[in-house]
Amino acid sequence: MEQLATSFSAGSAPVRNDIDSMRQQAEELESVFLNTLVSEMFASIGGQGESGGGYAEETWRGMQSEQYAAAMAKSGGIGIADEIMRSMLAIQESAGQDQNNNNNNNNNNNQETKS
Repeated sequence: MEQLATSFSAGSAPVRNDIDSMRQQAEELESVFLNTLVSEMFASIGGQGESGGGYAEETWRGMQSEQYAAAMAKSGGIGIADEIMRSMLAIQESAGQDQNNNNNNNNNNNQETKS
């Protein structure tokens, strides 16, 4: 699995737990999307197979599609989690740069008023 590298202007690297947490959230979101796709796939199969249909089969298929989706997302999915991670890291990096720019502007303003 590709490790996403980033630099944060705040001067410190992100805490490993933060990146792990972000990755987990990205995988969960991809899992939700994949669950929708798998659920629609099962809906197209129909209910009169070996299981005989009914409420129990609907419940079982719902749980099965959740497990398939979670397994797919955890094993690399279709790339949605990677894109979400790139976006979240870019937003975080941008926010850090904006904060740094604001700090630099404040420092420059303070120096100008002192002279």
